Amino acid sequence: MKRYTIISTLLALACLCACGNVQKESKKDMIMWMDLSANWVKFTEPDSVALYLDKTVECGFNIVVVDVKNTDGHVAYKSSIAPRLLTWKGKSIPEDYDYLETVTRLARERGLQVYAAFNQFAEGQGLLKRGPLFGDKAHWQSMSYVPGKGIIPATTIEGKTVAFTNPALPEVQKYEQSILCEVVRNYDVDGVMLDRCRYDNISSDFSDFSRKAFETYIGQKVERFPEDIYEWVPTAEGKYEIKRGPLFKKWVEWRASVIYNYFKDTREAIKAVRKDAILAAYTGAWYPSYYEVGVNWASKDYDPSQDFDWASENYKDYAYAELLDLYTNGNYYWDVTLDEYHSKDGYVLNETDSKALKGDHLCVEGACQYSRKLLCGKPFLGGMYVETYKQDVEQFKKAVKMNLKESDGFMLFDIVHIIQRNWWDALKQAVQESEEL
Repeated sequence: MKRYTIISTLLALACLCACGNVQKESKKDMIMWMDLSANWVKFTEPDSVALYLDKTVECGFNIVVVDVKNTDGHVAYKSSIAPRLLTWKGKSIPEDYDYLETVTRLARERGLQVYAAFNQFAEGQGLLKRGPLFGDKAHWQSMSYVPGKGIIPATTIEGKTVAFTNPALPEVQKYEQSILCEVVRNYDVDGVMLDRCRYDNISSDFSDFSRKAFETYIGQKVERFPEDIYEWVPTAEGKYEIKRGPLFKKWVEWRASVIYNYFKDTREAIKAVRKDAILAAYTGAWYPSYYEVGVNWASKDYDPSQDFDWASENYKDYAYAELLDLYTNGNYYWDVTLDEYHSKDGYVLNETDSKALKGDHLCVEGACQYSRKLLCGKPFLGGMYVETYKQDVEQFKKAVKMNLKESDGFMLFDIVHIIQRNWWDALKQAVQESEEL
């Protein structure tokens, strides 16, 4: 009987193949990111949104990430909690226009999944002096340990574009979670994407609150703060470098615990509102230095203390990959292949780094392969920043194909660059060629 069933099944499959009715294995997820600030002028017009969503679908994408919380803390939906973005870059919208509802509805009409993205711990635009940190929430801001200046408020740092909160503050965490839940409750989104869910950099946060919280965590007083953690030491070249103190590793561990517990609590919060809501996150791919922003995006099965002198034995306990339903990284490198990187073997300074580093992870191919190792089999989408390639469309296409080849999907940041450069045909070609491989 079993033999007959197997033969019948094979004959049925053969017939379906001959008729062309067998579907190909489902393609990888592809995310098109829509930055709020960059796309505000165009995407506050429904016809424009529809036009570019059509182009997104034509290129093979099945997910759009709609950025709804600006770095200045304002949101692009009808919120009863957060300040609302109604005017930006000289373009105003009427109060009855709901940006998130409009984009979501038009995306749904085209069969796209939708994630609402939040610049999680960013609450101030430094150049414009705009946002809650420049108003009634000034006490939320990070206190930064700045070389040559000591510990100063983030909003007073000259040239600082994005002002961060202190992620360890319970009031901040409660507020950020409340707006995530508000969107999950009130809008037809598949889930939320957390961006900038981290500390600003290695210099933050050195507030009195963080000092006391850290002392509670380690069970002892910090006699020399911040020197027992680290201090900025001037070099012969007139720059500064970090000299680690005896509590440096525990400080790195504690900061990772803050972000880990925030993800854990946030997952519980949004799932309580809607069980099927997806929790997603986006980080830089440069793991060897990403500890500087308090983030361990690896799997709990990976032990970084075996590879890095900054990681304590307990650092692995605060790996948050298993808390996520979807993860995408930023492989933001000019060199696409390992061969290209090795031909130069140079130093790379990433956005959040305190100093430039070397390593195979500093190209697209190497970053994807390294992420695979760190995530211990958990899927991820390789991400790219279009402006990395500027006018070199061939290098751009290579990066698209490499991300699709070496990861479980693809995230493109940002649609505005494809629009400005009119790279739709190039993007579509790269995606199609990757599917043919």
